[in-house]
Amino acid sequence: MESILIVEDKESMAAMLKETIETAGYIPIIAKDGIEGIKRIKEEKIDLVLTDLKLPKKNGMDVLMAVKEENPMIPVIMMSAYGSVDVAVRAIKEGAFDFITKPFDTDHLMHLIKKARENQRLMTENTLLKEEFSSVIGMPKIIGKSEKITEVAKNIQRVAPTKTTVLLLGESGTGKELFARAIHCLSPRKDYPFVPINCAAIPRELLESELFGYEKGSFTGAEMRRLGKFERADQGTIFLDEIAEMDISLQAKIMRVIQEGEVERIGGVKPFTVDVRIIAATNKDIGKAVAEGKFREDLFYRLSVFPVMVPPLRERLEDVPSLVEFFTKKYAAETKTTEKTVSRDALGLMMKYPWKGNVRELENTIERAVILCEGNVITADHISLPLAKASLSALPREGTLEEVSKEAVRIAETQRIRKALQETRGNKSKAAEILKVSYKTLLTKIKEYGIE
Repeated sequence: MESILIVEDKESMAAMLKETIETAGYIPIIAKDGIEGIKRIKEEKIDLVLTDLKLPKKNGMDVLMAVKEENPMIPVIMMSAYGSVDVAVRAIKEGAFDFITKPFDTDHLMHLIKKARENQRLMTENTLLKEEFSSVIGMPKIIGKSEKITEVAKNIQRVAPTKTTVLLLGESGTGKELFARAIHCLSPRKDYPFVPINCAAIPRELLESELFGYEKGSFTGAEMRRLGKFERADQGTIFLDEIAEMDISLQAKIMRVIQEGEVERIGGVKPFTVDVRIIAATNKDIGKAVAEGKFREDLFYRLSVFPVMVPPLRERLEDVPSLVEFFTKKYAAETKTTEKTVSRDALGLMMKYPWKGNVRELENTIERAVILCEGNVITADHISLPLAKASLSALPREGTLEEVSKEAVRIAETQRIRKALQETRGNKSKAAEILKVSYKTLLTKIKEYGIE
């Protein structure tokens, strides 16, 4: 639950505010003067501050400054009497979210609190988007109609509304983060932050501070308090990508978050609670890592309550045309070029490629093709793939020798005709001379093989 710090010296007013806030479903924390309020801000997890302007010892402006020093993301609502409105306006210029004049209607107060919390969530989300350099906002689009991807989508829809921890398994480039975002967007936490972190991309000694944050002065260079990813994800979802790469000493702290719902900043005095849903992912054989003692068995069982296997692209090649169409439109729009179509031979080449890099490799291939294509049709010449590997993978693994030989001839002739046409800039007569076949034979083969 979210906590609201009430800094008010009048007992009757503090009691009324406490009851109002409790009724609305928040946890009230009371401070009777400015010094106590500042102490609470430093020692406890506060989501919003409601403070009177005139207070004993330290005033409301001092409380505001303390909040901005500790965590600028915490909204502050100032309460003031009619005679101090000018000062309250100055407080807003200094960073307060809003002010409310006494006496006030409690419904109006709750409206301000709700508005402040929504603004805080938006600010947090924007901060996270800048940190990850991402433009993905809202529900991601899952492309594909194959049986395997449909099954994944069904499992995600089943688990999304729950609090269950999810473990996404699959090769690099299959789109595990995309599915993690989909789970978040379909969950009751969708209005709260989605916080991704790649456990393999951050050095081991820095990962702990990234996850759990640190207190000011906890080590050399810690000049101010830093919130960790778990704290930023409060009420929302944290995505621990490549979790099998996490050092085993940190795995114990992840267990504590799962079991107790508690985190502790580096240099912190005591732990505090967070409400975070964990989605983890790995491209490694995590069962093997457990057997080798590189991954905690208890954490593995905690994370794999609901495992989801994301299939590699080579196992759902029927989705390639839809993905190609999607990425072609996407990068044509991004590069501000005319909308392009993909030729039959180009699509055929991609349909038979093994895609070891999965959807990410396909996306990169289409982005390059859109840039290289000066006209409106993307041909096989624009598709940059290792042709030898593509040829080998295209040969059928079953069938008669005659069928395999026929397919091998088709592949070889297609590549040679395409190269000849490229050399002659599309002049079929000259290409026929180079290939030592008749013009009619060349036209027949171009049509048969779907060469454009």
